[in-house]
Amino acid sequence: MKISTVIDTNILIGILGPQSSFRHWSLDALQRCASEGNLVLTPVVWAELGAAPLTEEKLLLALAWLNLERENLPFEAAFRAGQAHRSYRTAGGQRERTLPDFLVGAHAEWHRHRLLTRDAARYRSYFPSLDIISPETHP
Repeated sequence: MKISTVIDTNILIGILGPQSSFRHWSLDALQRCASEGNLVLTPVVWAELGAAPLTEEKLLLALAWLNLERENLPFEAAFRAGQAHRSYRTAGGQRERTLPDFLVGAHAEWHRHRLLTRDAARYRSYFPSLDIISPETHP
């Protein structure tokens, strides 16, 4: 059975950006997830990557080897993201954690994808049923 995985922005930045301690982990995790099923790119992650200094063409070339499957955000997932964000803010959450994180988590949850991220704690509290792959869960 194939398992699909939404790739969080921090994973892609980790492999495209400056050398970091997470680069090798991110590359290994991407390869492992790709061998188990599809890698999914959400519009929200693509928008966040749009802030990079690369042109869209160069970004597409840099990520071509991943064969990312583009998937639209369902309205139901967007609404779920808004509810999770409201809960976060009501509980005293700071504005630094913005709505895009909740959109990515809700997208993965709605489609029953796994989520590959370096920030598992961000998602675990608001999407407890989400299967998360992170340095903490898969060292």
